[in-house]
Amino acid sequence: VEWNASVPELIVTEQENSDYFWVNILGFSVKYQRTEEKFMYLELNGAQIMLEELQDDQWVTGELNYPLGRGINFQLEVKQLDDILNRLHKAQWSIFSGLEERWYRAENVEHGQKQFLVQDPDGYLLRIIAVIGDRAIS
Repeated sequence: VEWNASVPELIVTEQENSDYFWVNILGFSVKYQRTEEKFMYLELNGAQIMLEELQDDQWVTGELNYPLGRGINFQLEVKQLDDILNRLHKAQWSIFSGLEERWYRAENVEHGQKQFLVQDPDGYLLRIIAVIGDRAIS
């Protein structure tokens, strides 16, 4: 396993719910877990994330209220965007912002992506994207 230099660790309220969402719906694989700590290290297409159920001895800087992670969204680049959308619809999971094509300027080029936003069981906001290419700024 190649380890990323920066990996977010999210505190979750119920690991079983998070496992269902992150693994069964989004398609992450479990690289390793510590079941006694309700901890999972996940990976999808090079994106890595750690999930750990809330416990008494964690580094918590303030009260945790739903939705967790307010003010942040995690962009996840995927190859099979439509497959994830289909699994979300099949699970009757609410979509935060529907599928759209967006172009973002970076200096003298625009990067294109298809994207939608969804919240995990604890309210963390995820921007799921598939890259569609680059183009010159018109």
